[in-house]
Amino acid sequence: MKQPAIQKPEGLKDVLLHACCAPCSSAIVEWMMANGVRPVIYYFNPNIWPREEYEIRKQESKRHAESLGLTWVDGDYDHEEWLHGVCGLENEPERGRRCERCFTLRLIAAAKKAQELGIPYFTTTLASSRWKNLDQINRAGEIAQESVKAESNLSPLFWAQNWRKGGLYERRNQLLKEYKFYNQQYCGCEFSTRDKSTEIKEK
Repeated sequence: MKQPAIQKPEGLKDVLLHACCAPCSSAIVEWMMANGVRPVIYYFNPNIWPREEYEIRKQESKRHAESLGLTWVDGDYDHEEWLHGVCGLENEPERGRRCERCFTLRLIAAAKKAQELGIPYFTTTLASSRWKNLDQINRAGEIAQESVKAESNLSPLFWAQNWRKGGLYERRNQLLKEYKFYNQQYCGCEFSTRDKSTEIKEK
């Protein structure tokens, strides 16, 4: 029997969804709600630069969650701390080691927030973008899961899922127009802006 494109962990009803932006969240949230999963949206993206860009993306994420009656949680914005976290990797290309470090930092924060809120699973909209390396995201999620597990027995599990499948990438583009979302033109950090015009081979 062919496996479904989206595989929900057995018994899952609540999940913390780390959201990078509203467009990437939209189709994922729609699928979750249609399949008995109620996400808590966690917006934690200290990589985004400049601050004005961060605020625009944040408000769009909040608008989307509130339109659906979902809980939306604002993570801290400390770009200087994020820069410290990726120090030495500034010259890495997109999809390089800097990106994986960035994913790891953000997903550790997501795992900790899920633990704090008593939510058994966490996942991320980062895995919906064709410009991201899915293997890097999954490694980051596993590291985040183990990092929190080392601190407590009450450890949320990482829901590794390719959110491009099942027609969700196409649905994302439809919802982007329906909601009239702001659609950013680069990943987020100042280093990603220099590569935004470079053609990246889809993984």
